[in-house]
This record gives sequence, C-alpha cells and structure tokens, in this order.
Amino acid sequence: MNNPASQNWKQQQRARLRELRQQIPVEQRLLWNDAITAALTQKFPVLENQKIGFYWPFQGEYDPIPAMTFLRTCGATLALPEVIDKGEPLRFIEWWPGVPMKKDRYGILLPDNTQEIAVDSMIIPLLGFDEQGYRLGYGSGYFDRTLAAMNPRPMTIGVAFEIQRLPTIYPQQHDIPMDYIVTEQSVLRRIDSGLEPLKAIGSAPGNNVG
Repeated sequence: MNNPASQNWKQQQRARLRELRQQIPVEQRLLWNDAITAALTQKFPVLENQKIGFYWPFQGEYDPIPAMTFLRTCGATLALPEVIDKGEPLRFIEWWPGVPMKKDRYGILLPDNTQEIAVDSMIIPLLGFDEQGYRLGYGSGYFDRTLAAMNPRPMTIGVAFEIQRLPTIYPQQHDIPMDYIVTEQSVLRRIDSGLEPLKAIGSAPGNNVG
C-alpha cells in the first residue's frame, strides 16, 4: 500500500524522535519520569497482583525502575525482555531488585539466568505514538512479533513523553496498537475512535474495558 510511511519516512522519524528525547534537560526528565511513575502506580492498581513485563531504560527512555520497585513491594512479579534471536519473539525473565544482571547483544541489561515468566501485562517503551494508539519502535519488530505470538494477549501499556506524539505513524498490517498509553500529561486508553482519557482500572481488563 502506498502512503507516506515508507521505510525512509519512518527512519527519519525515528532519528528525529530519538534526538528530541536525548535533548530533554535532566531536571525536566526527572519531573516527567516522576509523573509517569505516579500514573502507572496510581491509575493501574490491577498491576499490583500481576506478572508484568517491563523493560530496562535505554537511550533516554522513561525510567520504569521506581515503578517496578514499588509494584514488586505490592506483590507483583516482574520480568524483563530477552532477545532470543533476530526474527523471534522476546521472552520475559524474572527481575527483582539486586538480581545479578548481564548485558544483551544491544548493551541493555537483563537478569542473568532467571526463570521465564508468562506475563499478564506489558509496559512497553514508545519511540513515538499516534492518535490511534499505535507505536513507533526502533524498527526491529520485537514487540509486535511477541504480542502476535501471545495467547491470550497481555494488557499493553505504552509509555512515552508527550513530545513523542505524532498525528499518525501510518500503521501497517503487522502493527499492534497499545491498549493504554501513559505520558507525563495523560493517561489514555484506546477505543475504536482513537485515544480517550482514562480514570483508573482496578481489575484485570480486556482490550475494551474502561
């Protein structure tokens, strides 16, 4: 299908958004991180009893470690993604504060030889996102492949800063939208017409639960 979302367009957006994110002043980033952490821990009480796939922060992404630490004290089981092979889905392995860590092929830290976890929810970093809840990632397709392979599909919460919002990413057939998106300004859920503000969820929702 012909549209402006050629690979070249997406590569340009990725470069622009990565640079934009890296340029956020330190004090501003800390404030935005705190706001997203507060939203994750206050608006999604359901997470306190779940097995959750998080990520280790990389290249200026929102830092989820404070949220991870809080949720674990509430009773959640936490896991981080591990790349098995290019073209394969990710697997999630258990993380807790103080667990021995190692670097993966991309230089990102992950737990060293802990057990695999079948996650109920995933907190997913967004390089960019659009008004329909679609995610622009780094281009490797790991999260889309992982979600497509999971049955039942976990609840997905994308996290990003507002400066990473786009009108559209021109989603392709393989793109999977987020159920919810959290920024330093907004907590949003995806409905058929796009994104709408969320109040709070206190029990495990499906994709269409408010």
